Amino acid sequence: MRAVRVGVVILPELRWPAALARWQEAEACGFSHAWIYDHLSWRSLRDGPWLGALPLLGAVAATTSRLRLGTLVTSPNFRHPAPLAKEVMTLDEISGGRFDLGIGAGGPGYDAQVLGWPTLTLAERASRFAEFTDAMDLLLRVPKESFTGRFYTAVDSRTLPGCVQQPRVPFTVAAAGPKALDVAARHGQTWVTSGPVTGPASREEWLSSVGSQAGQLDGACQRIGRGPGTIRRAVLVGLDVEWATESVAAWDDLCGKLSELGFDDVVIHWPRDGSAGLGGPPRKVFDKIVSRLPEA
Repeated sequence: MRAVRVGVVILPELRWPAALARWQEAEACGFSHAWIYDHLSWRSLRDGPWLGALPLLGAVAATTSRLRLGTLVTSPNFRHPAPLAKEVMTLDEISGGRFDLGIGAGGPGYDAQVLGWPTLTLAERASRFAEFTDAMDLLLRVPKESFTGRFYTAVDSRTLPGCVQQPRVPFTVAAAGPKALDVAARHGQTWVTSGPVTGPASREEWLSSVGSQAGQLDGACQRIGRGPGTIRRAVLVGLDVEWATESVAAWDDLCGKLSELGFDDVVIHWPRDGSAGLGGPPRKVFDKIVSRLPEA
């Protein structure tokens, strides 16, 4: 049984320099990768401190040396491919090729409403996501290019000098439904899921869901002639998946099951001490997980 790599999500709720200290600690702990949510605000935290994901990652990239960094995820809810491609290219430059672009369809909440755009149906969001990802793939691979679609237009876009990682930064595509899994199969270097889209589930339901999604991804890859083994598979353990981190034994069991299902990576949240409802893993369990990470 292969060991899964462990990454961590650090919410952008800390003021600088406390945020910097946490990201540098994540690197020192031995996490393989660290991620940030790219929202303008989020859930019950929307009226507290919440820093911008991309500028924060730029500062972190300049003050770390090993840790892979990424968004989990960036969505088209308030992003346009042309300026985003420029920012992604710049993050890749600053990090020395350690940046991964996590990308997803985005939900119907605040991020989708803040710019005053019309509300999209689920089918429209899926179509926009596919186009958004197509555009990002093109504009990051080709430094001088235009794009025209139903939702986005980029005229003579420039992303010079291009990405450090060639032909572009890796995409980590969040997907659970068939259309999004098709996008992951076409463009993803990694596929990431957070389990059932219907909300909280028991351990058995959760594992069944991610296993089913993995099988659907295999089918999506095969339909376009891509080997299913050429895309990495990752799981984000949400703040509400309490059973997964209720003990070290529960965590070990989860990682073992994910390995059996063919997953390569698992991502945990950094504990939010003293936070009710969205606190994340118990500190003692998190510390034990950290103690067993490979030395940085």
